[in-house]
Amino acid sequence: MNDVQIALLENQQTDNHAVLLPADITKDHKYRLKLYADYLTANGQHWLEPDLNTYSAFLKDVRGLSPATIKAHLSTIRSRYRTLLRETDTRNHLYALTPSDAAASDRKAFVDEITERVRNAIDPDAVKVDTFTEQDRPDSLHLRLTAGQANMLMKQPGISTLRGLRDTAIISLLLCTGLREAELCALDVSDLRQHLDGELALYVRSGKGRKKRLIPYGDLDWVLAFVDAWLSQAGITEGAVFRGFYKGNQRLRDNRISVRTVEYILASYPITISGERVHVRPHDCRRTYARRLYDAGVDLNRIRQNLAHSSIDTTLLYVGALDGKERRPPAIYKPPHNLTDLLSIYALDWFSVTLCERRAIENA
Repeated sequence: MNDVQIALLENQQTDNHAVLLPADITKDHKYRLKLYADYLTANGQHWLEPDLNTYSAFLKDVRGLSPATIKAHLSTIRSRYRTLLRETDTRNHLYALTPSDAAASDRKAFVDEITERVRNAIDPDAVKVDTFTEQDRPDSLHLRLTAGQANMLMKQPGISTLRGLRDTAIISLLLCTGLREAELCALDVSDLRQHLDGELALYVRSGKGRKKRLIPYGDLDWVLAFVDAWLSQAGITEGAVFRGFYKGNQRLRDNRISVRTVEYILASYPITISGERVHVRPHDCRRTYARRLYDAGVDLNRIRQNLAHSSIDTTLLYVGALDGKERRPPAIYKPPHNLTDLLSIYALDWFSVTLCERRAIENA
């Protein structure tokens, strides 16, 4: 764009959200487009100035999204732009940006150039999403709590208030069953106590991919005490298990809580890990469930069935890479020479010897 065109855009106070978020839109698309509109507004950018390469880097580096998820976000954004470029209202809006005393041909040329530049900017060939594989991910991206950290999180809300009782029940149930947020929101009172081959179990009627399943509580059935306490104090005997509050936290709503509410609840109770305040996300509880079961010796296929994964490879991703201690090789070889003699001959400092060498010397 030339200086005049840029100035015209900068002088516009167009609401990016109003333009980019149509009324008839799915929940996922609304979330992606709102995130993009928020990004544009926060950076003082106009929706007619898409820079999807920079936005892609933001999704990767700041939001920590995977390449596949980034591609889904960009695909939604491109689709919205293509729709806008086809609409007559968009061209009329651009035409209105031009000086009214300009020649009709100049005004048309301006509109054509802007739309062409937008088309080029959203072209998939112009935006490269780096593909990469990672064996190990930082805890901050895919968090798996230790048992102690999980207990710390469950204690955060307290049980002295109705809201605290509800939030304790929610967090505990997520950690004890590996439920997805949407599955937790869909729970009815009748789902809490079902049986699988005689085992007390939680019934998931509305799982991902319309998959129903039963999750045995096992030795974690104590979680029902907290859920029951919430139901009793809230006066809930049927229907939705978890519900929201009206302002003031005094009156209970009749409708179910939403996935966004579950995310907000978890974000309200940060815990300290390695000296840093960490906000645990709902899906972190699901990963924690998988990892804690695995560490307790539960078979991977059983974990897969509880999580309703189609592939055991997905379950392995939830379990995550084992930490350094668990991946430490045993003493499968012996040193070719006596390490004590080696230290003596070459006058090596004891503290320069690795931990493995020290163990070998001590066990010699």
